[in-house]
Amino acid sequence: MQRQSTTSPLLSLPGAVAAEGQDEGVAAHYGDLFPEQRALADGKGLVDLSHRGVVTVTGDDRLSWLHLLLTQHVSALPVGQATEALILSANGHIEHALSLVDDGETVWAHVEPGTQEALIAYLESMKFFYRVDVADRTDDFAVVHVPAGSIAEAPEGAVVRETPYGRDIFLPRADLEAYARENGPPAGILAYEALRVEGHRPRLGFETDHRTIPHELGLIGSAVHLEKGCYRGQETVARVQNLGKPPRRLVFLHLDGSEVVLPGHGTPVRLAADGDEGRQLGFITTSARHHELGPIALALVKRNVPLDAPLMVGNTAAAQEVVVEA
Repeated sequence: MQRQSTTSPLLSLPGAVAAEGQDEGVAAHYGDLFPEQRALADGKGLVDLSHRGVVTVTGDDRLSWLHLLLTQHVSALPVGQATEALILSANGHIEHALSLVDDGETVWAHVEPGTQEALIAYLESMKFFYRVDVADRTDDFAVVHVPAGSIAEAPEGAVVRETPYGRDIFLPRADLEAYARENGPPAGILAYEALRVEGHRPRLGFETDHRTIPHELGLIGSAVHLEKGCYRGQETVARVQNLGKPPRRLVFLHLDGSEVVLPGHGTPVRLAADGDEGRQLGFITTSARHHELGPIALALVKRNVPLDAPLMVGNTAAAQEVVVEA
């Protein structure tokens, strides 16, 4: 996904090292990767997610209209209740992922950096006669993540998404520096990503490709509601749920800690018994160094890979944990 970066003012803090790729514009870390992870795990500090896109939907029909487009049941979404939702292609492949909440007047969503323009273009094309307005608020609002257990309070009037792993705060972009100063120290995106991988939480553009369906990532229930229809791609979701199995499944991997370099996105996964010349059965989606678990990763593998089979990631041994059942 190509995007124009939004550079965070927190990159000017001492020790800040800029992230690259999809997370360009925020800090990869501030000089202390593992302490930053431990702080987040202990409910301290915050993560600058100001590079993510922010989209709002207002109007009397906003929830009933989104209910027709999203995989999630949102027609009666309670005020302040966080939820996840997808937009699928006609063939059921994941195109957009939204982390959203309704404040009683506006639906707020944050999305992967650079995806907001395509998302808004699709939403605008589906407005028809509905009383809704869609807006890109990325220039005005920054997303800040405060970990679960934190005693930091959101500013008065700020919109908050409360989730089991923390709170996402939609903060006026002009207030980002002051909020970080009062509620820091900040942790970089690498610390946040390591905890995401530990939590088996898939991310658009990392755990997905052009043919990913929700079942492969374990998103049925959390982002896909099976008791509703009337959205693009619903037929594929129902067919796989009722009649078959997804072709691939997400796995969590413990990597051999003796390797210095982490495997990058797309690194082939093979059966250890087959060696380097074995058939590729999957690929790494995200890898990270965890402060307790060591090198870890998420990968997409073929559904028929034995659940207990030792794997090889490039030249690195890997033991798998089940995320999505075969």
